[in-house]
Amino acid sequence: MKKILILSGGYSNEREISIKTAKSVYNELIKTKKYKIKITEPNGNLVKVLRKFKPDIALNLLHGRYGEDGYVQSILESERINYTHSGVLSSSLAIDKVISKKIFINNKILTPKYIKFLFKKDNVSKDLIKILDKKIGFPLVIKPINEGSSVNVFICNKSNILKNLNRLRNYDELLIEKYIPGREIQVAVINNKVLGSIELRPKRKFYDYEAKYNPKAKTEHIIPIKLSEKKLIELNKIALKAHKLLKCRGVTRSDFRYCNGKFYLLEVNTQPGMTALSLVPEIARYKNINFMQLIEKILFDASIQK
Repeated sequence: MKKILILSGGYSNEREISIKTAKSVYNELIKTKKYKIKITEPNGNLVKVLRKFKPDIALNLLHGRYGEDGYVQSILESERINYTHSGVLSSSLAIDKVISKKIFINNKILTPKYIKFLFKKDNVSKDLIKILDKKIGFPLVIKPINEGSSVNVFICNKSNILKNLNRLRNYDELLIEKYIPGREIQVAVINNKVLGSIELRPKRKFYDYEAKYNPKAKTEHIIPIKLSEKKLIELNKIALKAHKLLKCRGVTRSDFRYCNGKFYLLEVNTQPGMTALSLVPEIARYKNINFMQLIEKILFDASIQK
């Protein structure tokens, strides 16, 4: 009987989502009676747990910093434990929104114009408004460089940009990018093949944390998405290209804006959620892949030295 260690919780702002994801996956896995399963937190005892439990596979269901940035992956590598999702380098590249954008731009993938903002170096003053207006143009989006789940993301205009920047002072650096209006589309890739896509129509201003995880937000999920076959092929090619450029493994979800006939890639998520409201399981269901089959596809790709 294979032993699976589920990594859940963690230290990021997405801890709660990671715990929900782990519960969903655990409840599915125990139905099969094929696996011996243990859930653990990635705390100071992680190495002890790994050595005592000796899992065949570590199922990484952490989100955000420490779990999605290559850190926990490096521990699993050093302990020679096969693990799911992307490796050390690709995880660290994908979670850093500035580095990944540079990779996209260098490989002719369209992404919104941006600057990296450093609180130590850049002044939060009225002069900044003029600089941003000239370099990027309003409205614009500010977000932490290495958070997920739309945590602390703000759409800003000239009147509220300084106030919102000050709200994020606990981050050393931020990404400031051009706000792209238009349709919100997400594409799932699994084991180097496009799984499918979904369009989101939030009732809120954009697909933020509430829209993602609160059923009361009533975000509309549209599947299949209404695009011509030519445009759909173009979209899938970009998502797969980004997945491969970042050398991702297992499952990823790429976030796009579709505006004036162009796809703008915002980011690639290497640890997409697997809760009841999550998009990858929904895309899989539409493709007649049930939740257990999806989990096993992810487990199948587990390895070290990715």
